[in-house]
Amino acid sequence: MVQKNKILIALDVSPLKDANRFRGVGFYTKNLTENLKKVVEEDKKYSKFEIKLVENWDLEIGKFDIVHYPYFDIFFPTLPKNKSLAAVVTVHDLTPLVFPKHYPPGIRGKINWAKQKKRLQGMGAIITDSQNSKEDIVRLVGYSPEKVFVVYLGVGKSFKKINNEKIKLKVKNKYCLPERFVFYVGDVNWNKNIPGLVKACHKASFPLVIAGKQAVSQNYDRNHSENQDLVWLQKEAKADANIHLLGYVSDEDLPVLYNLASLYCQPSFYEGFGMPLVEAMACGTPVVSANTGSLPEIGQNAVLYFDPYQKGSLTQALEAVLEDSDFADKLSKRGLAQAKKFSWQKCAKDTLRVYRRFLK
Repeated sequence: MVQKNKILIALDVSPLKDANRFRGVGFYTKNLTENLKKVVEEDKKYSKFEIKLVENWDLEIGKFDIVHYPYFDIFFPTLPKNKSLAAVVTVHDLTPLVFPKHYPPGIRGKINWAKQKKRLQGMGAIITDSQNSKEDIVRLVGYSPEKVFVVYLGVGKSFKKINNEKIKLKVKNKYCLPERFVFYVGDVNWNKNIPGLVKACHKASFPLVIAGKQAVSQNYDRNHSENQDLVWLQKEAKADANIHLLGYVSDEDLPVLYNLASLYCQPSFYEGFGMPLVEAMACGTPVVSANTGSLPEIGQNAVLYFDPYQKGSLTQALEAVLEDSDFADKLSKRGLAQAKKFSWQKCAKDTLRVYRRFLK
């Protein structure tokens, strides 16, 4: 450990320079760094900590008390070659390893995972987004559970209930949205179960609105096995006027879209956390979610759950909310209360507690 008055924490902000590669990890890194600095400045308990932002994957560990890598890629060499007990890494989830048949790594992927696994085992501590992901890490990496710390992600302050009808009407008209609709935010990977959501909305005769740049992307391999759900969705959207693919939406518009939605649905077969679930709850949007992965852990009793593997389960859940305004209102109120448990300030404080415990 570096001997000095200040405890130096190096946070690798490389994801901010290549947010496209890391997608949500860039968002996590940005919010974590901003709130870590704020907590260190305002909370006397952490006044000895000094956060240094660096941009080097292979840092010289000896210069800092702790180096925190806020990203991890299963099939790409993101961790340094040198093992160091002074390093902490955030592993958001290991979904491709949980479902290897749906995410075939190939020979190069297997080689890279063997390297990443070995390097991951050499880290001093691992931070992850949920208890569910912690169990995956312990099982699939062979890592000590005592050194895996669950730190929930936060939700931005812009995600809140909006009562300004002018703002809502402006966004509604901007995207040519129907009066009522089911909303989904995110990618179109296999684990997201988008075909299941589309079919359920069709059976319920209810419009579906999907936000996320991947849904409208054109520059991708249409023959790749992992892209078949995207190929299917884009074909369905061309034939069905009730499927609205918005593509990328701005940070300003997204909270309004949640507020406009009749309900938000997270149909995933698996999630390591489920950020849109929290965003929707924070906006007071009734939420319907699969009962898999980390989703019940994050949503608790504020969400109506369904079994994504059971035929008709999702349709029944959608109809239960869409046809009962009192029940929808009850879910809305529960969601607002549940969302208060998640904040970036709390995420930063819990991360600092991991640093302190790690140093001891």
